[in-house]
Amino acid sequence: MTTHVTTGLAPVDAAYPGKTATRISWGAIFAGVVIAVAVQLVLGILGAGIGLTMVDPVEGTTPGATGFGIGAGIYWLITTVVALGAGGYAAARVAGVHARFDALVHGLVVWGVTLILTLYLLTSAVGGIIGGAFRTVGAVAGAAGTTVGAAAPKAASLAGVDESDVRSEAAAYLSDAPNDPAQMTPEQAQKEIATELPALARGGTDGQQAEARIVDIVAAQRKISRPEAQAQVTRAKQRFVQTKNETVATAKSATDKAAGAAAGTSFVLVLALLIGAGAAGAGATAATRRRLR
Repeated sequence: MTTHVTTGLAPVDAAYPGKTATRISWGAIFAGVVIAVAVQLVLGILGAGIGLTMVDPVEGTTPGATGFGIGAGIYWLITTVVALGAGGYAAARVAGVHARFDALVHGLVVWGVTLILTLYLLTSAVGGIIGGAFRTVGAVAGAAGTTVGAAAPKAASLAGVDESDVRSEAAAYLSDAPNDPAQMTPEQAQKEIATELPALARGGTDGQQAEARIVDIVAAQRKISRPEAQAQVTRAKQRFVQTKNETVATAKSATDKAAGAAAGTSFVLVLALLIGAGAAGAGATAATRRRLR
């Protein structure tokens, strides 16, 4: 006699009728990323060697910067296509996928992981080294400034000198030029005019005071009347303003050109990344295995 025991639990297949096997293999994707990075590295070193053989400073046959940059960009695009195509092909082949869509997904994931890994290495290694160096220098400078600032009042108090006396004496050392322009040497007059130029450029009340001070210095140094000195300062001010405006216009033009070049570079980079994604997807779909019947 046969006894049937009912546990009240449905079989696994009956409980999950729509469940399918995992269609993506991360192990295969990791293998494809390793291959892509390795191929890119080898081809990059090869390209650097080829570029160095073209440099000949003795004969003067070194290619120009523009041509060299275009050639390097084209070579980088070719190596990227080859590396990602190989990585996508390896990932899809190792995963043993049969559907072209599954192969395409493996290739695109290889492309995405390779891109993220490359950006991470650039930002964490190069950027970390540079940022660490600047942070170290800033910390040392800040510590030195804090130490000096804390030690100066203590040293003054130990010597029996008031802190305000120290500051006034330091100001006297820094401003050794006489207030009377007629008593200034030519070197002192030049330094005084250079000191007043920033206020003159800003304009306003400070600019008017700076201009009057410069006129007094010019009149005393050249031994001419104040109206004549005023005329000379006015002409010099006009030339200064014209030069400043030309400099500003040149800077704006250079900024516009740089912005245009940066925008063009961004578009080219995006296009190159899309080409790399297409190469990874094409390599992966080429590795699709035919389903055995």
